[in-house]
Amino acid sequence: MRVQNKSILVTGAGGGIGEGIARRLAAEGAAVVVADINAELGEKVAADITAAGGKACFVAGDVTRSTDWARLVHTALDHGGRLDVLVNNAGWTHRNRPMLEVSEAEFDKVYAVNVKSIFLSAQHAVPAMRANGGGSIINIASTAGIRPRPGLTWYNGSKGAVITTSKSMAAELGPDNIRVNCINPVFNPDTGLSAEFAGGPLDEARRAKFRATIPLGRFSTALDVANAALYLASDEAAFVSGVCIEVDGGRCV
Repeated sequence: MRVQNKSILVTGAGGGIGEGIARRLAAEGAAVVVADINAELGEKVAADITAAGGKACFVAGDVTRSTDWARLVHTALDHGGRLDVLVNNAGWTHRNRPMLEVSEAEFDKVYAVNVKSIFLSAQHAVPAMRANGGGSIINIASTAGIRPRPGLTWYNGSKGAVITTSKSMAAELGPDNIRVNCINPVFNPDTGLSAEFAGGPLDEARRAKFRATIPLGRFSTALDVANAALYLASDEAAFVSGVCIEVDGGRCV
């Protein structure tokens, strides 16, 4: 059990990559708080983990609201006795389209969900980790933050901000024994945002176009990303901070 008895909070865990991370960490012994804005989906994930013998609870939360973050962290402290690991997975994107066709409201939402959430999470999670003598923060960014392509310009910028912010956090929080790292997944067709990334229904032509850019010849899966998160959450990564792990099949080479 690589994260036995660690108290871990995962946002956006009601489906897709976040669900995969929550399930994988719970299977490795963690007490997981499944956080999501969708109560029905999040409650199901937590119930499934519990039914499989793991330890999990659900808490509803909007990662763009400070009051919700206070509740998320408080739930993790109650559930696991402390907060060892935070996985900032919740994210959002505008539809793949020319940059000038993205509305101001869409832009604001992208930066609120993808970037402001990191700021708010730090406000509430860092004091809890300091009180515990350290911790690990894992921010799910994207290959879009290091190899941007047309059509997702504002999303790309938000993920670039996550990457740079994570590195700065790692430098600043190192003396507190708080590690901060990123995971950069490549396109995953099984997420709820796949049509937005693709610019329309994910037909075989769009799949083939994306797949052709990945040297290993397949898309990423939730398990691929979850395995990287498991490593960064574990004591095996005790001296790893300020890094980005591309889970991308060679896409960013």
